[in-house]
Amino acid sequence: MAANGMSGILLQIITSWQVIAVTVALALYISLVNYVGRRYHQPRFSAGPLRRAKKVKNSKSMAKSAPKEAPDDEDSNEALGLEERE
Repeated sequence: MAANGMSGILLQIITSWQVIAVTVALALYISLVNYVGRRYHQPRFSAGPLRRAKKVKNSKSMAKSAPKEAPDDEDSNEALGLEERE
């Protein structure tokens, strides 16, 4: 009889509106997280060696170009309209 009573109580708990509402809310939340994850997932290309070769080519062309000189402190202050305080 005790097992019958326990199974009846368990059935009432599982079919209560609070448990069903929490279960539905969790299912919706997990679905939303999966949707956002799929939506913003960036695809990975299988053309790895081609992309690497392109990067190497770009880095070589960057090395050939002359490095830009850094602007002088005085010139950059004048360009920004800054004044020195005494």
